[in-house]
Amino acid sequence: MWKWTCLVSHLLLSTTVSPLGRQQPLHPKRPFITFTGDQAEGNFNHLVVDERTGHIYLGAVNRIYKLSSDLKVLVTHQTGPDEDNPKCYPPRIVQTCNEPLTPTNNINKMLLIDYKENRLIACGSLYQGICKLLRLDDLFKLGEPFHKKEHYLSGVNESGSVFGVIVSYSNMDDKLFIATAVDGKPEYFPTISSRKLTKNSEADGMFAYVFHDEFVASMIKIPSDTFTIIPDFDIYYIYGFSSGNFVYFLTLQPEMISPPGSTTKEQVYTSKLVRLCKEDTAFNSYVEVPIGCEKNGVEYRLLQAAYLSKAGAILARSLGVGPEDDILFTVFSKGQKRKMKSLDESALCIFVLKKINDRIKDRLQSCYRGEGTLDLAWLKVKDIPCSSAVSEDPKHPNLASSCAHRL
Repeated sequence: MWKWTCLVSHLLLSTTVSPLGRQQPLHPKRPFITFTGDQAEGNFNHLVVDERTGHIYLGAVNRIYKLSSDLKVLVTHQTGPDEDNPKCYPPRIVQTCNEPLTPTNNINKMLLIDYKENRLIACGSLYQGICKLLRLDDLFKLGEPFHKKEHYLSGVNESGSVFGVIVSYSNMDDKLFIATAVDGKPEYFPTISSRKLTKNSEADGMFAYVFHDEFVASMIKIPSDTFTIIPDFDIYYIYGFSSGNFVYFLTLQPEMISPPGSTTKEQVYTSKLVRLCKEDTAFNSYVEVPIGCEKNGVEYRLLQAAYLSKAGAILARSLGVGPEDDILFTVFSKGQKRKMKSLDESALCIFVLKKINDRIKDRLQSCYRGEGTLDLAWLKVKDIPCSSAVSEDPKHPNLASSCAHRL
């Protein structure tokens, strides 16, 4: 949310960096178990593993697979192709579309296990991003909401990134925090939002915004003015997770900077960590900070992958943390000019989540004192100085944090 003068890894004393290199298989004589899908379906897009049963769910083109732990096919569910056109919005199943319809593949955009209700959320590229709710046992379709504008979550862009995080409750319906690249359609898709995840898969309120009135909603949209500054602006979501009172997303997004000694600006890509309070229905607690790492003067700035886990005994000792502390494992590549780059020049970087939160808390407090600037130029369209007088503009998020005191 604020412009820092150095990378997050400079601030986290327990961040470690190790270059990735070629390694020999641990068991060169041990045969690999393999699974091959229908060649006509193209690449697999997503994979999730049921931590209770070990069953594997694969999201592919036009199909969802359920595999055993030894990669035997147990069940398949067909998701496409179907007659569609990416220019049809609202989708033709809601409103007649004048565009020509052609057989269109359904590329899986998100695969998420809802453990509480024993179902799989599978979102694809057909019809501007329809999501199915499938029973884990046999992939029977429990529901497929498509009657409202909010039901289209993931867009039609095959390469657009989508991540979902479920926040579960014992006495009320769960929430689905969903973040997606909007592919130039900010008027249709919020870049990040929280949705109702009802117990009944066919309920009318499924995927509705957790809160929505005339001025405020559980979402953030990219302002149209941002595209006048960066025409191809989008936020690409690499990973999402929840921990404690917060939901986090790791992102890659373009920004315009002036190189040292230059008066002109150029576009680069910056990796940022986004954080939201789980209970913040108006998204006032939205905060983002740059994240990256450095080794021997070489900067690794382009986030490629991430995973949240716990540290083993040896790593925990080296980081000075306990066995229950959350550790964020990330892979960064060099450079900032292109969104994706070869992993030949990459680094594995480890962050202690508690230390990231401590730094965010420090920066929040300094911004309350009027120090520095907000680093939300894409949302505010310009850099805004921090102020001790917090704005209460209902149309935009501010610095108020409904769960900051519980850091």
